Amino acid sequence: MKWGSTNVYTEGLGGKPIYDWAIIDRIFDTYKKLGIVPYVEIGFMPEALSTHPEPYQHHWPNGPLFTGWTYPPTDYNKWSDLIYQWVRHSIDRYGRNAVAQWDWEVWNEPDIGYWHGTFEEYCKLYDYTAAAVKRALPEARVGGPATTGPAAPRAAQFLRDFLAHCVNGRNYATGKTGASLDFISFHAKGTTSVVDGHARMDIGRSLKNVADGFAIVSSFPTLRALPIVISESDPEGCAACAASLHPENEYRNTAQYASYEAELLEGTVALAARDRVNLRGSLTWAFTFPGQPYFYGYRALATHEIDKPILNAFRMFGMMESERVSAESRAQTGLDDLLKNSARTHPDVRVIATRDANNLSILVWNYDDDAVAAEPASITLRIDGLPRALNHVRVLHYRIDGDHSNSYTAWKAMGSPQDPSAEQIASLKTAGQLQLLSSPASVELHEGQANLSFTLPRQAVSLIRLDWRSLSGPAHN
Repeated sequence: MKWGSTNVYTEGLGGKPIYDWAIIDRIFDTYKKLGIVPYVEIGFMPEALSTHPEPYQHHWPNGPLFTGWTYPPTDYNKWSDLIYQWVRHSIDRYGRNAVAQWDWEVWNEPDIGYWHGTFEEYCKLYDYTAAAVKRALPEARVGGPATTGPAAPRAAQFLRDFLAHCVNGRNYATGKTGASLDFISFHAKGTTSVVDGHARMDIGRSLKNVADGFAIVSSFPTLRALPIVISESDPEGCAACAASLHPENEYRNTAQYASYEAELLEGTVALAARDRVNLRGSLTWAFTFPGQPYFYGYRALATHEIDKPILNAFRMFGMMESERVSAESRAQTGLDDLLKNSARTHPDVRVIATRDANNLSILVWNYDDDAVAAEPASITLRIDGLPRALNHVRVLHYRIDGDHSNSYTAWKAMGSPQDPSAEQIASLKTAGQLQLLSSPASVELHEGQANLSFTLPRQAVSLIRLDWRSLSGPAHN
């Protein structure tokens, strides 16, 4: 199912196509049930269409991964019809309006082993795929090429050449000039390692991939306004390399993953603003790994339905309002310094803030590439511009650190059980939820200004929410 065709296509007598949507429907029905708008990656090649079908099934890590599913189709028209039928089936099952909200990304990382055709053959695949999606649903959004990190020369060249093809290349499906492109996607990963006995991350590498991708898009004036999706944005490239076997990935169970994602989010948004590109969003490439040991250390947001600290970071992001407001930290590292040196010479204490008519949310984190013990940072928040008609506001302080919103710490305190009792599982699930650092408090205001102080451990993340709805009656500006 993961690296294959999910059995959507086989052939009968005379090569007649047979479509089977049973597994696909189970996947997309789950999205619908959960209220998720899917980001659809179109791939990979069915065995019956592959130019190199044997061996088809992979047995990674005990055998080759890039088998028959990575090859071009024997017949581009049959491939096109398959994609057309898939989109039409999706419309029939979920409705035109719903499917029109999906993004359709063509293939995955065609600059490396996921594609065993030439660059020209990928462009041909893209053109036929985009034409098929648009034939079924003209308003659908189609994009790509989902290359690996543009900081690598080969990936950068592939992305650049693909965009040039979309602008002025010959379309393999239509014979016209240029290709349909509604969004541009690429991937951005960091690296992890073990240094002097501790795990080390590399936020600078992640941001360098983001920056180089934005620069390539900016070099095409006619494409500069297109939405950009960083369709895999993660600390490193091997989701299935468990920390239990690869200690450089120790971050996955800890609060460091949460602080890294906050650092990556703010840096990505800052780079988009600096380069004046249209960043639509980023996706994490994380999975579920059923049947594996508790906290084995795969890149997952939960283990056995117990939420990890990283999921609470995403909860924090989701609690913030839509309007960004000015926020600065005296202890933050400059963007150019992060790109050059990552976060290793000193910890990076950063802040972002958002608001609506009755709330202000402030996200503060203390990030360091190195997973080492250190003294906490002393934080003083000065907040200006609050409604002058108020004399106090309600404050809620949420925290992710070693002791809060952290099921991993709770699991280790239990003795790291691999067969936890029902009572222990319930306790771990509670520990995995986003927690308040302290009880809600009322803070006095002086001429629209509030001051808050607290300590912030290394790799910790705080979300401070100021709420004056219940105190002020009608909305205040």
